[in-house]
Amino acid sequence: MGQKKIILVGGGGHCKSVIDVIESENKFEIAGILDVKEKIGMDVSGYKIIGTDEDLEEWNKKGASFHITIGHIKSPELRMKVYEKLKTINAHLPVICSPTAHVSQNASVDEGSVIMHHVLLNAGVKVGKNCIINNKALIEHDSSIGDHCHISTAAVVNGDCRISQGCFVGSNAVVIHGIVIEENCVIGAGSVVLNDAAKNKTLVGNPAR
Repeated sequence: MGQKKIILVGGGGHCKSVIDVIESENKFEIAGILDVKEKIGMDVSGYKIIGTDEDLEEWNKKGASFHITIGHIKSPELRMKVYEKLKTINAHLPVICSPTAHVSQNASVDEGSVIMHHVLLNAGVKVGKNCIINNKALIEHDSSIGDHCHISTAAVVNGDCRISQGCFVGSNAVVIHGIVIEENCVIGAGSVVLNDAAKNKTLVGNPAR
């Protein structure tokens, strides 16, 4: 029996990064990529854009799995829309995890999330649905990452933190121990978060304000 086919939704730069993880994991055969109609026929890292999101249901009936490869810079809105569309057709959204990542046996990762190269998820960490945990991110013990979040490259979330739904934590940002960041916040690259953040805030700097 061959590898299960997976369809990628979104053919930009993040798609290239996820393709690299999928190829490294070697659990799925990439059957193609869906994007806007104008991009059909284009090549992304050796895989063709074969259709649009109008083809989701057809591929679902064929038994394919799906992964959302639209990027998340600041707003998760587009990723969330595609996720909800996939849920309405009861699509299978596996976790994609690089073999170079360390995920504690006492951590959990929910459907549709990607754990990229050299990520470290320590004991008691919970990662929600449809998240991007990007290359070299570190999430320490007992922290939770809500649905539809992007923890960017080399960001550090220290122990006992709660990052709520829809947040973006930029590259090399540091969230100190025990911080609560409410929904839809943006933490700028290189920022150091020393205090809790109310929802919909954008915080930058050291200390982040």
